[in-house]
Amino acid sequence: MTKEQVKTAYAKARTIRVSPQKLNLVAETIRGLKAEKALAELTFSKRRVAKDVKKVLQAAIANAEHNFGLDIDKLVVAEAYVGKAMVMKRWHAAAKGAGHKVLKPFSNLTVVVAEKEAAPKAAKKPAKKTVKSEKKDEKKESV
Repeated sequence: MTKEQVKTAYAKARTIRVSPQKLNLVAETIRGLKAEKALAELTFSKRRVAKDVKKVLQAAIANAEHNFGLDIDKLVVAEAYVGKAMVMKRWHAAAKGAGHKVLKPFSNLTVVVAEKEAAPKAAKKPAKKTVKSEKKDEKKESV
């Protein structure tokens, strides 16, 4: 399959009540992983937002299977990116009648899964010798 023929499916979650920075930490952990491994990673994550990310990943997997007929065992998390949504602005009382801002950010999450073919393992090529390594070999021989 060429790059143009690779089928992908995605799922989005909007207005997740967590900052984009915190959500991106969880999204980083699943990028590039197989779907099965990513689900396991999210299941045992200690972060609260991991439950929301897991739901979105499961939705993307279901979309891939139902809409495109892709094989679940070959699915890989191709992309997982986070965007900034709205920010609720609140305040709380401070000393001497003052008030301080409290910002409550929301995030958007998009998870894209793609079917990846298992590439046949190629034979290992011998390492190329550099000029430095050749000089070292000559020194060892001359000593």
